[in-house]
Amino acid sequence: MKEIRKLFTNFRLRKRLLALSDAFIVVIAGLLANFPIPIYAERIGRPELLAFLSTCVVCCLAALLLTGAYNKLWRYFSRNDYISCIIGVVLGYAVAICLYYIITDVSYLRFSALSCLLTAIGICLFRFAFRDAFLTIAEVGRKDAERKRTMIIGAGEAGKLLITEINRLPAVAGAPKIEPVCLIDDDRNKIGSTVCGVLVTGGTRDIVKVAKAENVEQIIFAIPSCPPKDRKAILSICSKTGLPVKVLPFIGSLLDSSSVGDGSTSFVEQIRDIKFEDLLGRDPVTFDNKDVRGFIEGKVCMVTGGGGSIGSELVRQIAKYDPKRIVLVDIYENNAYEIQQELLMEYGSALDLVTLIASVRDYNRMNQIFKKYTPDVVFHAAAHKHVPLMENSPMEAIKNNVAGTFNVAFLSLFNKVKKFVMISTDKAVNPTNVMGASKRCCEMIVQYLAQHKMSNTEFVCTRFGNVLGSNGSVIPLFKRQIEQGKPVTVTHPDIIRYFMTIPEAVSLVLEAASIAHGGEIFVLDMGEPVKILTLAENLIRMYGKEPYKDVPIKFTGLRPGEKLKEELLMNEEGLQKTNNKLIFIGKQIEIDSSKFIQQLRKLRDAAFENDELGTVQALHEIVPTFVKPEEYNKKATASMKAVQETA
Repeated sequence: MKEIRKLFTNFRLRKRLLALSDAFIVVIAGLLANFPIPIYAERIGRPELLAFLSTCVVCCLAALLLTGAYNKLWRYFSRNDYISCIIGVVLGYAVAICLYYIITDVSYLRFSALSCLLTAIGICLFRFAFRDAFLTIAEVGRKDAERKRTMIIGAGEAGKLLITEINRLPAVAGAPKIEPVCLIDDDRNKIGSTVCGVLVTGGTRDIVKVAKAENVEQIIFAIPSCPPKDRKAILSICSKTGLPVKVLPFIGSLLDSSSVGDGSTSFVEQIRDIKFEDLLGRDPVTFDNKDVRGFIEGKVCMVTGGGGSIGSELVRQIAKYDPKRIVLVDIYENNAYEIQQELLMEYGSALDLVTLIASVRDYNRMNQIFKKYTPDVVFHAAAHKHVPLMENSPMEAIKNNVAGTFNVAFLSLFNKVKKFVMISTDKAVNPTNVMGASKRCCEMIVQYLAQHKMSNTEFVCTRFGNVLGSNGSVIPLFKRQIEQGKPVTVTHPDIIRYFMTIPEAVSLVLEAASIAHGGEIFVLDMGEPVKILTLAENLIRMYGKEPYKDVPIKFTGLRPGEKLKEELLMNEEGLQKTNNKLIFIGKQIEIDSSKFIQQLRKLRDAAFENDELGTVQALHEIVPTFVKPEEYNKKATASMKAVQETA
């Protein structure tokens, strides 16, 4: 049956089968028309009949091809398409009669009229039967499921197309059957009307009420052109229903992919699950690929921490811009191996990729790498980033983050690297933990080198918030907890974070590198911060469950060094606009050179002597904005309460 289904869904084979069937129908219609009927005394001899029917077959097939009878996807075959078949048959017979008359000076008008009528009926009936057979066979083996009562948000063109597709194709491979029971639209003129037989029952504010009244089982968001902030607000309302929510992609993509030649792609099949990118409340950040290409093309690019979440995406995106060579450096062999194999499979020998296992702590090893591969650009992504672990092992944070950055930055200087780009974090702003303070110290090292202009190397930092889907991100943890039936753990009900996607974060790094002149801290406008509790509740609802009832939420208390709200700028930093409206430059802060170097040496010595208390004390001295989390959170709580009272 699988083989039959495969043959039936092959578009080219179907066209040939139809043409052969049409030729057969023309012949059968001609034979039937040639039966001795009293009202039709005209009968044609066998040789003449053969010649005339051959002409009719050729002309009819050509006319049907001309009228588009062989270019239709069967799930969309409509009344107009049957009419085009009739026109094709009539046109074909008319041409055949004329040609035969010109050649033989004989015409069989009564025979031709009857034959044409029978042919038109036969071709239309065959198509009707063929369409049903196609849809039946195409669905054999597909998972059957009960039709789910579905609310569709958006009564515009996308919603209309979606309902039309659902009505024409009731079953979809690998997906439940959908029964549209109501539409939601904020256009008051549409409320109370019907779209393809489905009633528009209210606006977005009515979603929860209507979902309950109509016993809705799932929601489909069908407004592809909806602005990101409105999308976020509507999807947040949807999440309150506790129902699974799915999203319709951009309408242009749907139209492109639903009209492929083989007819195998269904409009409905492209409905996808909601992603947290949909809830960020801002447009995806766009970048000038032309600037990035000019910066990367033909250069040797080194990426430290190249196996991590950010580092591996950096390598992927750099590879697209035709670098001369990529030098991937990482201490963790498994991650390095994975990204190496991924790129080898995609690019093969077209990409010069060097994968090295090395620690940025090891100055001599890193010096050896710099001397051998002479990079033009260095992206420094290697770092320890896990806040609670670094609180327990502050010396390791300094050895890896601070000493590692010092090694790579100064080696970039000594080896005349054109640009050095450090990956920083919003936790470096007014840090309340060792990890954040160590990254602020790294920023200071980079700014110190940029400030003194000791060479032509341009030093730049990029700073952004939490990255969706990265190693250590809270979302994968929440997903595992929900899927395993465990309580979702949130540290504090008021904790707030900024979020962005990994590709956005990496694009920021590349954009910053391409426009940097040295000393800048590039900051991304990440939209409104997200409350982690709300994020957890929405994620639970996306699984079709109800927070606190189906999935408990457990508050575990703030982790060591954790603060309630992250920031992207320090008080001393101003903002300067760039050509990209979502990217800003933080003003460079002056570094006291002699004092900074002394403090840096003290910090390094304490860390390598494994003096925990001495390391933390030295870190407080070198980063004056490093405060205790209790002190910061007390002020943050008071500030949030004041805002709530004002609102």
